[in-house]
Parts: sequence; structure tokens; C-alpha cells
Amino acid sequence: MLDLPPLEVARLLRAHQLTAKKGLGQNFLIDSTALERIVAAAEIPPEAEVLEIGPGLGSLTRYLARAARQVVAVELDTALIPVLHEVLAGQENVRVVQGDILEQDPAALMSAGGYWVVANIPYYITSAVFRHLLEARVRPCRMVLTVQREVAERICAAPGDMSLLALSVQVYGQPRTAVRIPAGAFYPPPKVDSAVVRVDLGTEPRIPTEQLEDFFRLAKAGFSQKRKTLRNSLSGGLGWGTARAEELLRAAGVDPMRRAETLSLEEWGALTAVYRQNGG
Repeated sequence: MLDLPPLEVARLLRAHQLTAKKGLGQNFLIDSTALERIVAAAEIPPEAEVLEIGPGLGSLTRYLARAARQVVAVELDTALIPVLHEVLAGQENVRVVQGDILEQDPAALMSAGGYWVVANIPYYITSAVFRHLLEARVRPCRMVLTVQREVAERICAAPGDMSLLALSVQVYGQPRTAVRIPAGAFYPPPKVDSAVVRVDLGTEPRIPTEQLEDFFRLAKAGFSQKRKTLRNSLSGGLGWGTARAEELLRAAGVDPMRRAETLSLEEWGALTAVYRQNGG
């Protein structure tokens, strides 16, 4: 227990004449138990640097500041910056940055690779945040993100229920659901429950770095028409004839009549290798 007094979110918003902005996915986490469980799930060592995306009013930031050597909190909403400075006054190890995380270079924010990412992010930027941070020159070693429960399940899916989002995460690391958070833990409460996804990242992607561009090209094409067989979705997504798509799939040991969500990461890797061997 970190023994922090609850943040009076409603009072803070009123004092600064603010309301939660639905368009920015602003649902502020206020439940102390949930905040403590997120930090515990992250297992942050005392010497770690933490990147927090969308700190909002600073509820989670206060807990991260107690656990880490340095916290860099990037907030898009300019109206929340004065509130953050008020809430985090005296926290010498917290740096607040106003800006869009998708336009920020992690190398300019963090002193080195191997940092932690801990954040409560809205659904509409989940995939973009993962891709932006995982493809950056300076990459985290662990990501602990609070997302909609349904999104968490998609990220952690196994073959049979795979998605482009699941592949995009699992190619870099191993995700698991660490904490379930009910809607009532937020202010204002969202319409659905949330979950905390922890992703432990490897030193290298599970697909060779030089093959990633082709890997994602094939995966995007495969998932572009999910209800169709891979033979048809690949031919449509890549502008090929069905015969060429079928030949590629068979060469990779994949039944052309399967659908994209049934393939494992290893099978996408084999497909990528064959694609490259045949000149793309």
C-alpha cells in the first residue's frame, strides 16, 4: 500500500472549470485499489524510467512517482497541464510534457532504451500507440496499458481469434491480462469494463527486423477482408490473382482456404519468408 490520499477528481475539474472530454477518451481512474494494482502489475524497479501516456489529472502519475526513479508524463490536452502541475507539485522526479505521444520521439523523452510504459489509454489510439513505441529507435522493455476489456482480450488472443492488433503486439513481446478494472473505478464511468495488459518485450522482434515491413504488409492484406479465405483476402489486398496467392500459401505450408485469424505468428513468419524468397 502506498498510502496516498484519494484524488478529488470532481473537485479538481470544477475548480479549473473543466469537464471530461469524451472525444479524447477521458475517463479518469480514481479507485486507489486499482491504481495500486496497476503499479504492482508493472513491477517497476526503483532505478527505472517510466513513460506515462495521457496522465489526465495525475491519479496514476502520483503512484508511479513513488515507484520509479523518473516519470515522463505526456499529456495531449493543454487544459489539463495546469491541473497536473498542481497535483504533482513537489514531485521532483516527474516531468510533464504537453503533446501528442504519436508525434513524440521516445529517444527525445527517455534517456535510454529499456524503460517502462504505464498508461490508461483510449481505445481509438491503442493500436497506433503500440506501433509507434514498438517501432521506435528507443524501445521500452515492458508496457502496462489499461484498455477496454474487449481490446485486452484481442491483444492476448491465440490462433483462431487472432487480429492485426494481436499480431502487431505479439511480434514484439508476450502479452497477458494482469488486472481487471470495473467501469465504476473511473470518473466518469465508461460504458464497459477495462483490463490491464502487460506486455514483456524481447530484445528483438520474433520476426527478423528486416522482414517486418513485408510481414505487416501481408498481415494487413490478410485481415483486410476477414470473412474471406486467405487466398481471396491476400489476392484482393495485394492486387494479385488468386492463383498467385494460393501458390504462395501452399509454399508456406498454409491451406489457402483458411482465414487470417486462424494463423499463428510462426505461420505468418513462414509466409513472409516465402514472399520474400519469391521477390515480394
